[in-house]
This record gives sequence, structure tokens and C-alpha cells, in this order.
Amino acid sequence: MNSISDELNLRYGELIDLHGLAAEAKVLKSMLERGSCRLFQDRQVEPGLFGLLCAAALASPTKSDLQQRDIIIVRDETIKERLLQMAGSAAWLGKVPNIAVFCGNNRRQRQLHALRGRTFANDHLDAFFNAAVDAGIALSAFVTAAEAVGLGCCPISAIRNEAGLVSELLALPDHVFPVAGLAFGYPVQETPTISLRLPLSVTVHEDCYHEDGPEQVITDYDTRREAQQPYDSQRATEVFGTATTYGWSEDKSRQYSLPERDAFGAFVRAKGFNLS
Repeated sequence: MNSISDELNLRYGELIDLHGLAAEAKVLKSMLERGSCRLFQDRQVEPGLFGLLCAAALASPTKSDLQQRDIIIVRDETIKERLLQMAGSAAWLGKVPNIAVFCGNNRRQRQLHALRGRTFANDHLDAFFNAAVDAGIALSAFVTAAEAVGLGCCPISAIRNEAGLVSELLALPDHVFPVAGLAFGYPVQETPTISLRLPLSVTVHEDCYHEDGPEQVITDYDTRREAQQPYDSQRATEVFGTATTYGWSEDKSRQYSLPERDAFGAFVRAKGFNLS
């Protein structure tokens, strides 16, 4: 069994001071070695276990105790199939046994104001942002809890590509919006692939933001990624051609050189949010 220091070195490409921490601390080790699961057994997660995982997820931090996040478990096969079709054409999406959608919910807060006869004085961008962050925190906590009991997970942000259709499919009312889907279930293989990350020396800052030679850091990371975890294919070759070397920066710059979710702002406004 690898130690925590081994996992850190593998994922971040650098040794990190564990500050005397036991090298086999189970919770931290499981988080450091986690990876997304896209190959599941054809098996439903029991309702009782799902409820327990939701309880763990919703025990996570929430802005000012506002609790602006909801979880929708999709069990109806027709709805699930349509939802996954909206998420894209990747083959693994057609074999997802369990899916939940994590939603930001600013609706209840507004209902509280109506109930108490008070003006909702914070109808601006932060109302949307708080609910979105709340949902993201709950999603992360659900993943940690699910993986702690042996399940595999993979977030699906692509449902926001069709946010309006997803909202209609799930009957989401005004001020409730999808943040991400989550595929989860019993994995076919026990050991997930550990995705390499940028080194902490460039993503963790002390006292203030620092940026020292990002070009070299990114080049080194590209080299490491390409050597250890090469991409199966190159993105949008019909637009960008085929690159001789294809690392992380090439893939991500290609991704965001093409329009993606450019209608999401209009969708959020149509849900009743003032984004000023």
C-alpha cells in the first residue's frame, strides 16, 4: 500500500511536508488517491444508502446556514436516459446506473421573505452565486462520502450545456437551477486512475497571489501529463489540426477556444435572477 507521501508525489509531482501526520491516515489517503469512475456495475444504489449519502452531503458547510442546495435523484429510466443524452455522446454515459443532479436553490430564501413579510433586498449576482457555491460544496461532500463506502463517482458539468432542457425535464421552478449531475455507483474496477494535478507550488499562495514563471510550470506539467497520462485523442482536430505533442495546456486552450454554454447567462436570468 502506498503512503500519503507517495500519493502526493504521484499526483502533484512534488514531495510535500506531512507535518508529522501518520503516513496511512485513511481519510486523507482516500481523498488524495481518488479518481473519477466512468465504468460501473449494472446495479442500483439502495435508497437507504443514497439517503445516508445525501445526509452526509447536506451536513457540509453552507453560506450563513441558508441551505441553498437540493439533490434530485433520477430513478425514472426515461428521464435518466434523456438527461444523459443531454450530457453528451460519450459511450460511458449510456451505461450510468445511478445519477443525481445537484441544484442551487435560492427559491426557499425568497419564500422565507414572503412568509415573514419582508423585502428580499439582495436580488443581485450574489444571490445566484451563493446558491451555486452551496450546491458545489454539497456535491463535493457527497463524492467524499460515496467513495468512503466503496462507490465510484464522476461529476457531469455537461448538463449545463442544455440547462434549459434539463430544468424543464426536472420541473425546476424559478430560482432553482442545475449546477452539475453526478454519475455514481459500484465501480467495475477497484483502483481509479489518479489524474495528475498542477503542483501546489503554483496553485497555493501565501499572504497574496504570486505568479512566477507560469510558462515553465505549465510546460513541465504538460510534459509530465503527456508522459504518464496521454490523452486518448486530440480535441477538435478539424479546427486546430493534429499537434505533434499534445499536453494539458493544448487540450484546455482548444476547449475554451470554442463557444461553450454561451446561453447559460440567459438561462439564469430567465430563472428570475438579477445578475447585476
